[in-house]
Amino acid sequence: MPRLNVRTDEAVEKALSALTETGRTRSEAVRYAVLHTYRDELMEQAKEDAARVANDPDDRAEILAIQRYLGLAE
Repeated sequence: MPRLNVRTDEAVEKALSALTETGRTRSEAVRYAVLHTYRDELMEQAKEDAARVANDPDDRAEILAIQRYLGLAE
């Protein structure tokens, strides 16, 4: 498995301490933080995309066509 070395500061050490209080190792806490941050960024992008699509009739029509193709809409 690849390794990653990270320099921490006081704020990161405090966060790691909080994330390891439940029994996680520091490595598990870092993986947890990276994956959750990534998920949060994907969700934010999805919200931005949804807002853009909601305001574009062509995109809405395409989404409806895809939903119909997938059997999710009539």
